Amino acid sequence: MRILAAARGLCRVVLLCEPRHPRLADGLRSVGKHAEIVDITGLDDEAVCRLAAGLSPAGVVTFSESRLRLTALVAEACRLPFHSPDTVDALTDKFRQRRILADRGVQYTRCALVRDPDGIADALGLVGLPAVLKPRFGAGSVDTCLVRSPDECRSRLAEFTEGPDPAARRDFVLEEYLPGDPGQAGPGVGDYVSVESVVVDGEPRTVAVTGKPPLVPPFRETGHILPAPVTPALEADIVRLEKQAVRALGVRHGVTHTEIKLTPAGPRIIEVNGRLGGHIAEIVQRSLGYDLVAAALRLALGLPVADPEPAQSQPAQSQPAPSEPAPSGPRPGRVAFQYMLVPPPDSVRTGPWSLVEELAGIPGVDLVDVPATDGRPADWRAGTAGALGVVYGSAPDHAGLRDVLRQLQDRLDVFWRTSASEPV
Repeated sequence: MRILAAARGLCRVVLLCEPRHPRLADGLRSVGKHAEIVDITGLDDEAVCRLAAGLSPAGVVTFSESRLRLTALVAEACRLPFHSPDTVDALTDKFRQRRILADRGVQYTRCALVRDPDGIADALGLVGLPAVLKPRFGAGSVDTCLVRSPDECRSRLAEFTEGPDPAARRDFVLEEYLPGDPGQAGPGVGDYVSVESVVVDGEPRTVAVTGKPPLVPPFRETGHILPAPVTPALEADIVRLEKQAVRALGVRHGVTHTEIKLTPAGPRIIEVNGRLGGHIAEIVQRSLGYDLVAAALRLALGLPVADPEPAQSQPAQSQPAPSEPAPSGPRPGRVAFQYMLVPPPDSVRTGPWSLVEELAGIPGVDLVDVPATDGRPADWRAGTAGALGVVYGSAPDHAGLRDVLRQLQDRLDVFWRTSASEPV
């Protein structure tokens, strides 16, 4: 529906998808009243490309990490602008991306491929400990964790690759852990940011530098903060590094989402993604009035894209937030946030219905969105997909934001401890 809203008056939308997929079926029933849906269930890449070419599209785009490769093939078959297949490989292959960034002088990060426990010793000899173990291809922090010993690394890799399904036998990347510097963004927030850009003719145009609340172990994202609580000088260093990385990976066209760790040695690339980040379009539009979804559509159609006006960083020391309700819409100068309700490891996916009104009553909270849950364990291996809902709001400044986040975290800590002992 967000895509259709952005496309209004711009183009007719045709969705190539699998409409009977369990995760899509309900939503597509309402979307189908406003857009043409083309079923690609069971088709191989070549068949999808032939089908797409027969539609004579004016542009092609995806907002899905797992569809980047297929979209690149469709774009190539239809002679339309998008990432090239080689660029998609560089963006989605975490090992290759590290090698390219190192070879082109952007950033050297110790990393190694591991396919089975027998290769752990050699990989650890190169990377060292502690280290991060993650799938070579993936998104949303799925099956991503910190390992502190050879035994833990072997145990986790065996856990991630066990089972008779050949798909489980994936390549993993073991890479050096980038320690964060809590002083860079200040207390009460995460030690990393993301940079959102639109890339036109190979030139990244910065839309926003987005801050983050603290992660939930092991590496599960809990939301976004705009503008990021960083100084103008640090923001300039972050943007400079992001542009070097995007250019080095050969991105010529489209929207990028680059995650950057704030370390004692300065900003360091975590990864560059060749698509819009999850939940990013909402907070960017709410805070800046800039529609990243519409920008992606215009880029796909070969139309001019307006230059974004990034949010300005606020001073690190601000006055405390007054006790007043947050406005329902954006207001210049305020700090917008999203806070995801991510359970601690091994908790249960209970719907925090008793908590919704309590969270909604915190000054600065505009909306608490908690869809129905099914009572299954909230496995940390699912990454950010294990979130039970999202809290939306704003604060007058970053000091006020920290106060709101502290109240949210305090209430959730009590809830998780209480709900863990109650039957589902």
